[in-house]
Amino acid sequence: MTTGENGTFFMENSSIIELINVHKAFGGQKVLDGLDLRIKAGQITVIIGQSGGGKSVLLKHMIGLIKPDEGEALVEGVHISRLNDRQLNDVRKNFGMLFQSAALFDSMTVGENVAFPLREHTRLKPDEIEEIVERKLRQVGLKGVSHKMPSELSGGMQKRVGLARALALDPKIILFDEPTTGLDPITADAIDRLIVDTQQHTNATCVVISHDIESTFKIADTVAMLYRGKIVEIGKPETVKSSANLALQQFIQGKADGPIQIT
Repeated sequence: MTTGENGTFFMENSSIIELINVHKAFGGQKVLDGLDLRIKAGQITVIIGQSGGGKSVLLKHMIGLIKPDEGEALVEGVHISRLNDRQLNDVRKNFGMLFQSAALFDSMTVGENVAFPLREHTRLKPDEIEEIVERKLRQVGLKGVSHKMPSELSGGMQKRVGLARALALDPKIILFDEPTTGLDPITADAIDRLIVDTQQHTNATCVVISHDIESTFKIADTVAMLYRGKIVEIGKPETVKSSANLALQQFIQGKADGPIQIT
């Protein structure tokens, strides 16, 4: 682990995503404040922090949905904040994303949802697309549901469909925005296992945004804590658990008293 110029931390070794001295504010409200973070390839990195603390903003910088006010966002060494729309779309083909709400198209069947990125970004024939769709649905444990509508599925099943769609283009990087939010403990555990199985099966780099501590320490190879716009601690789960950082300990122990104020 290396300390940055402003006292924040970042990991060394092979990094597939790098955020360097990133600043971002909205309407005068500073969300990211000189943040440094490097995501190691082929691992599951979980970014934790309080609700409204900027985790989703951080995630959107990684895929170029938001550009930093200052600093750089790099994917495989490419400065994505400097790219035009066409170049950025090419980079995004390396990403899959599972949104917090699954974000399925209500008017499309499950199969059509999973097929959407294939139809948008490839020239595959319909039968080739259908074969990939069925394979991806089987991969997430949803064989034989391609004809159903999203409204016919449970919340956990919708999350699985969202993951199948995220996997459609065989991405190098998969982003998960609060994947277990709103799920019961048993379904949440099934999603956790699915994330781990997916990473092991595809060797993709997985970045998970979460405030679910049990889930975090179940799936993470690396845990990073976002607090006051900076990464204040990063490391292996066992290292993070024993950290002396008071804000981190307050968060993982779920205590109301401490440096993190309830707003």
